[in-house]
Amino acid sequence: MKRTVVGALALSVAVSACASAGGSALSKVAPFPEAEAGFARHVIWLEKADHEDAKKVEIIAGKTIEVDCNHHRFGGSLTEQTLSGWGYSYYELKEVKGPAATMMACPGDSKEERFVPVQGDGFLLRYNSKLPVVVYAPEGVEVNYRVWEANHNLIPAKQQ
Repeated sequence: MKRTVVGALALSVAVSACASAGGSALSKVAPFPEAEAGFARHVIWLEKADHEDAKKVEIIAGKTIEVDCNHHRFGGSLTEQTLSGWGYSYYELKEVKGPAATMMACPGDSKEERFVPVQGDGFLLRYNSKLPVVVYAPEGVEVNYRVWEANHNLIPAKQQ
């Protein structure tokens, strides 16, 4: 009976630890601030990789909205901030402007839900698997990312 109770207790502790690992894992790295009112904190954990210096992380923030056949985009800048006393970087997307769109005539009245990205400066970051990428963005803004990797083939430039 004691073994069953102890086993069940150990299992429940393990399950609750796994369930809360996402938020507590960040606090084990550094005291990143909680998101301000109207903002959400997004955390990206990158996998350890060979040749991390040949990789970049592109932050792709945006919203899913109803659009027509035109090209749509939001505007904004991702700014790097430094965690005081730690020297670690985190990123803020303070304001999302728009959407803006081209003004082509669309055939019919066809509209569809589509992800529309925020375009601007600061969205291409250094790849570093030792620290999480922490992004603060307004609520309702989705934060995605992709990893870019350069090949090691150098192409010589022609002298002219």
